[in-house]
Amino acid sequence: MQVLRCLPQQEILNLTVSLGRGGEACVYEVPSNDNLVAKIYHKPTITHANKLQAMLANPPENPTASLGHISIAWPQELLQGLDGSGSIIGFLMPRIQGMRPIIDFYNPRTRRQHCPLFNYQYLLRTARNLAAAFAALHASHYYIGDVNESNILISDTALVTLVDTDSFQVRDPDKNIVYRCSVGKPEFTPPELQNKIFAQYDRENSHDLFGLAVLIFQLLMEGTHPFSGIFQGVLEPPPYEARIVAGHFTYSHKRQVPYLPTPIAPPWEILHPRLQALFVRCFEDGHNNPQMRPSAQTWLSALAEAEDGLVTCSVNPQHQYNNHLQKCPWCERALQLGGRDPFPSLQAIASREHLQPRSRSISQKKPLRERYPQIPGLTRPIMPASPVHNWQPAFVQSLSTHKQIKSPNFYPMIFGVLGFGLLGYLDLMIQFTRPFVSQNPYTQQTLMSRQENSDHQNLSFADYYQQGDAAYKVRDYGRAIKDFSQAIALDSTQTKAIVNRGNARYNLKDYEGALIDYNQALQINPHEVKAFVNRGNAYYMLADYSSDPDKEYKRAIADFNHALRLDDKEAEAYIRRGIVRSQIAKYRNDSQQEYKKAIADFTSAIKLNSSKAEAYFQRGMIRYQIAQHSSNYAQEYKQAIADFNAALSINPQLAKVYLKRGMVHYELAQYGESGSKQSQTQAIEDLQTAARISLEQEDMDNYQQALSNICVVVENKCDALFQSSRMLEQSN
Repeated sequence: MQVLRCLPQQEILNLTVSLGRGGEACVYEVPSNDNLVAKIYHKPTITHANKLQAMLANPPENPTASLGHISIAWPQELLQGLDGSGSIIGFLMPRIQGMRPIIDFYNPRTRRQHCPLFNYQYLLRTARNLAAAFAALHASHYYIGDVNESNILISDTALVTLVDTDSFQVRDPDKNIVYRCSVGKPEFTPPELQNKIFAQYDRENSHDLFGLAVLIFQLLMEGTHPFSGIFQGVLEPPPYEARIVAGHFTYSHKRQVPYLPTPIAPPWEILHPRLQALFVRCFEDGHNNPQMRPSAQTWLSALAEAEDGLVTCSVNPQHQYNNHLQKCPWCERALQLGGRDPFPSLQAIASREHLQPRSRSISQKKPLRERYPQIPGLTRPIMPASPVHNWQPAFVQSLSTHKQIKSPNFYPMIFGVLGFGLLGYLDLMIQFTRPFVSQNPYTQQTLMSRQENSDHQNLSFADYYQQGDAAYKVRDYGRAIKDFSQAIALDSTQTKAIVNRGNARYNLKDYEGALIDYNQALQINPHEVKAFVNRGNAYYMLADYSSDPDKEYKRAIADFNHALRLDDKEAEAYIRRGIVRSQIAKYRNDSQQEYKKAIADFTSAIKLNSSKAEAYFQRGMIRYQIAQHSSNYAQEYKQAIADFNAALSINPQLAKVYLKRGMVHYELAQYGESGSKQSQTQAIEDLQTAARISLEQEDMDNYQQALSNICVVVENKCDALFQSSRMLEQSN
């Protein structure tokens, strides 16, 4: 694609390398400038052009300009088409590299993997930099609107960059026009905007501030959402949006709410007292009066105070906590988590102990003994997170003989330079030009040097492929994409590398980018079965974002059909087609027919490969769904249990299977079938096991669902459940 760059002088840009594709636009590399990318709209409009012109005319201040860092990835230049009309079809913006989504830092597991030296002080500093970016935007009367974790990137130096800025709400002061933000994520949306059509409302400062507070809470509370918790009601636990509308802040100090804090979450008291007060002010006082929500500047001040009040643990210098606490909460939390330290010591990092499994098996801990009602209904059929695993071309050796990617041995050097008592950052004072924003410190800090291989120029296709394969296996999908891209640059005919890059993008939820790779692979080799299967997966996932999901489902089915025509023994194609058919069944009048087709697909997969636990699980899910609408429910339930049993005999560590089997046992007990008491007991045991395994695997979604279901089954004896869960986590 060719576009016209008008400033500083006219230049025709030949855009050939796509970095990602979304529903509204595609992003490309700029051949003449590695520091820029081009975003080109699929269907550019005059509204796009006017909004971009208003943004260029009034850019916000960059609070980290003196550090050479871009806090807000603002449009820089407009791009025109070559048709001579002068119409604006896109823009140039800064290329942001070497940063990760904020979730990778507030999620303890990914933080330990990618940046283990990122301790609590760094999280506080990240929160300060995030508040500063919000303050800069609000000072120029811009509002993000769609505040969420995917539009905020963090560096391992605790710096922040806001991206996707052309979706922000923009006011053109010259024309007195507001270009609204038409999207939003429920978990970060304030109560007054829940269930509203965003395109009909002007966003305000207070709306953004709700989302900001949620993000700060998650940063400082190990990823815990302020409205998450163990439901104490008798019905299905409400989604986050319903909790937000009701004002059910889990840590409420002014009213009773039907939730208990999740036992796995850090204690409320871990927060600095001033931060506690601000969260209460935002989520309780601000519930009915949005103007009460703390401003970004208020958060800056409180976070600075909290950071200044940190003390260092005498046992592990990586443990930083506020001085209102009498002892180190992180030492206690590490014990509660079975030895999994949220902020591992320097010695543990040097020995890579922080990446090892838990030192104590929670499977050895005592089960709960309470009697454990209506279990939440079946949700969207679960598509396995990863597409079909990446393969290795014939010339690539097996994993056991792979060349290991050597991590640079820089830890002793860091320890020697910094010492155990030093943070190792330069605290720089930055001042906004706006008078109401005070001077604020920012971090210039290297947490982990990422030494690049000095022999890159000598690496072969096989070398890069092996590196990408190794990175994929440890779920470092960003690194895998880079290595597969290097391999493809050396040999663009190897479809396996292209498909595997698509798989990595799929796992990063870049389904559009994955489609580009699968399409490229199929252009080279129209008989690449795995490309058809994985492209079908991507279409299925894109249905959630489509105005016509049925169209995406049909595309997915067509790809699975094509894969099976090429290879009728491709078990994965049967499994994935069955999952899509089960989803289609939920929206069609002939659902029973679609369910039967889905069961046939899972059965075919099992006949081809009886070790496919996923096929048994999915077939059990369909039978469970059928049972809820069948007069012969008992037989269907028992068949579902048989499938779940088979799945667990293959893989006894599947928490989701225990969770669903527990649901089936409970419903059998509720119907008063013979052996109902035994079914009730089995339901309790399954839900306990699901909770335990989820805790071990740090799968907080399944863990919370298991505890919520237990809470229902024990007929709201949540106080006992809470205490027993604490004992479960703390016992040896």
